[in-house]
Amino acid sequence: MYLRSMRAFLVDAIATIVFFSVVVALVELLVVGLEPKQVLIARLFMAPVMAATGRPYGLWRDWVFTRLRPRHRMAKALVDIGAFVSFQLPIYLASLAIVGATVAEMLAAAGTAILGMIILSRPFGVFLEMVRKKAGVSTA
Repeated sequence: MYLRSMRAFLVDAIATIVFFSVVVALVELLVVGLEPKQVLIARLFMAPVMAATGRPYGLWRDWVFTRLRPRHRMAKALVDIGAFVSFQLPIYLASLAIVGATVAEMLAAAGTAILGMIILSRPFGVFLEMVRKKAGVSTA
């Protein structure tokens, strides 16, 4: 049991790190205009956060999918969006509060973050399912 849960933790953490490191690095390079060194530092800085939240999010997503049981493609996409935003937005807002953002700044950032979360939630959900399947880790 312990080895199975450790394996699931590692699979979810690695899937999260790989997916978001690639996607966000491309955004930071091509959209934001960061230098490659800055992107590398930012991604290395965020890796522990992604590792720590990967499995809890995977469990949350599994729980939401189990409760709502979406059957069709659009329903699955909507459930992925709801699960992702409801898990990640509070973490993002807490991190902004910790670094001293004002409520106005947090609300402005949240709007942009939600848009990104909506765009990335289903592709990440599909990627997570694929990685879990290849690694032999089942969902809840």
